[in-house]
Amino acid sequence: MARTKIQKREIIEKLGKLMADARSIVFVNFHGLKVSDATTMRRAMKKDGVGYFVAKKSLTTRALTEKKYSGTMPELVGESGIAYSKDLIAPARNVYEFQKKFKDQVSITGGVFDGAYMDKAGMIAIASIPPLNTLRGMFVNVINSPIQGFVMALDQIAKKQK
Repeated sequence: MARTKIQKREIIEKLGKLMADARSIVFVNFHGLKVSDATTMRRAMKKDGVGYFVAKKSLTTRALTEKKYSGTMPELVGESGIAYSKDLIAPARNVYEFQKKFKDQVSITGGVFDGAYMDKAGMIAIASIPPLNTLRGMFVNVINSPIQGFVMALDQIAKKQK
C-alpha cells in the first residue's frame, strides 16, 4: 500500500531525529534475511545500545541529503536499513558480526562516521577495531613487553654469574 505524503514526511522527520542523535550510522543491506533472524539482530543490537530502522531508500536518501554530511554518500543497494548509535563503533561492529553470521543476507554498504560518509571498506575497517577492554589489554602488553625482556635478560645474567 502506498504511503501518503504525511506518512512520508513523518518517516523523514523520524530519520532526521535518529541521525541527529547518532554519531555513527551504518547502511545495511538485508536482502533475503528471515524475519526471525532480523528480530534476533534487532534484539542483539538493542542490548548494545544500537538502534535499527528500515525505510524506503528514497526517504532515507532525502533525510541524508538534509543532514549535509561531508564526503560522498555511498549508494544504497537492495533492501536497505540503518543501524545507528551514539557510540562511534558499536553499530558497525554489531552489523559486521551479523554479516559474518548471515553471509549472503546481511552486508554493510557504507555509513556515516562522525559526520562524514564512509564507504563499505571504511566501515568494515571501523567494525574490526577491537572492543575497548581488548585494546586496554593490548596496551598493557605493549608496556609490559620491554620490562619482561629486561627481567629475562637479568635472569640470564644472574644464571651465568653462578
